[in-house]
Amino acid sequence: MTVKIPKGKPIYAFSKDNAPVAHVKPNEEVIIETYDCFEDQVKSENTNYDSIDWERVNPATGPLYIDGAEPGKVLAVHIEKITIKSKGVLATGKDLGTLGHRLDELSFKIAPIQDDQVLFNEKIKIPFRKMIGVIGVAPLEGSINCGTPGTHGGNMDTTLITEKTTLYFPIYHKGALFGLGDMHAAMGDGEIGVSGVEIAGSATVRFEVRDDLKIDTPLLSNEKGIAVIASESTLDSAAQQSVEKMIDLLSEYVDLNLADLTMLMSAIGDVQVSQIVDPKRTARFFVPRWFLDLYNIHTI
Repeated sequence: MTVKIPKGKPIYAFSKDNAPVAHVKPNEEVIIETYDCFEDQVKSENTNYDSIDWERVNPATGPLYIDGAEPGKVLAVHIEKITIKSKGVLATGKDLGTLGHRLDELSFKIAPIQDDQVLFNEKIKIPFRKMIGVIGVAPLEGSINCGTPGTHGGNMDTTLITEKTTLYFPIYHKGALFGLGDMHAAMGDGEIGVSGVEIAGSATVRFEVRDDLKIDTPLLSNEKGIAVIASESTLDSAAQQSVEKMIDLLSEYVDLNLADLTMLMSAIGDVQVSQIVDPKRTARFFVPRWFLDLYNIHTI
């Protein structure tokens, strides 16, 4: 059975107080439709700043109540397929991103999709790099707007969040209250201009509730390896957290002392930048699959 979730009325913050739009059973195929990050408000490259409702940015579809999801357990989200619409939007401007101090006004670019490429202009065709920017569960406390990442997920803008990837989230509330949005046809690590190729689309996912994992920040797994994702007030602290959380995770599986494990991770692990433009910065620490195979770590 396939459950289809239309984009309908999205949420703009992750919160335990959001009413579920649907109940989903583990292992059911779920197709979640999304707006682009501007909630489809940008109709042309001449769209005026004042014509956009900026309270409706980074909407997420949801939340979904996952049957069997309980606090203390872990929600595994298996991303099977990402389907995108026929045109995307790029944006940058004054006080936005890393070059905002050198820009004077907001600029938009409408980018058609053709032959699995983004047509940036007549000369430049960008290969697809489909990914999901906003994805997560209700946080432990309060309400966190969809533009801000944290231990619950949110706007992590991590290019590895794509097809054939599994994300693991700590569950803080009954049902987990999962949502996603902010898809991209292409985005570079860092998202330095404050947008990738923002686009509407849909994600096909399956959920699994795990009680054999203990995590307190998002964990990503794909065929090449695993990555701990951390979001903090600075990129330095995000990188530090991602490394420490990975060391703590691996320590549960391997027979290496802290010094040996640290030296090994310094030789084979990669600190990678996810994004440097959101209210919190996001980094990840990636460990290759071949190392996990040596220790028969096949559950993540």
